[in-house]
Amino acid sequence: MSCSKEFIDVVCSALAELGNVRARRMMGDYIIYVNDKMVITACDEICYVKKLPAIADLMADADCGSPYEGAKEHYILDMDHREHSLNVVRAILGV
Repeated sequence: MSCSKEFIDVVCSALAELGNVRARRMMGDYIIYVNDKMVITACDEICYVKKLPAIADLMADADCGSPYEGAKEHYILDMDHREHSLNVVRAILGV
């Protein structure tokens, strides 16, 4: 199942305060950029972020998974926890 446009709109709206947010459709799913930096891979209505040292502490208790077959394991970002999600994306952006 791919992501719905509504799901992507909700995710982009949640990140809007961080700057210019855009989503690009890729093979049925989406890549979400903030200020032209790729921050989220959205597949099957799930937001994935790369396992980066900058977010390791913030995501220590997060579930992990792969956005697609053959991909490296990513953290799963729970967008229902908006403030935490914003903090994670801020750390990815380095702000």
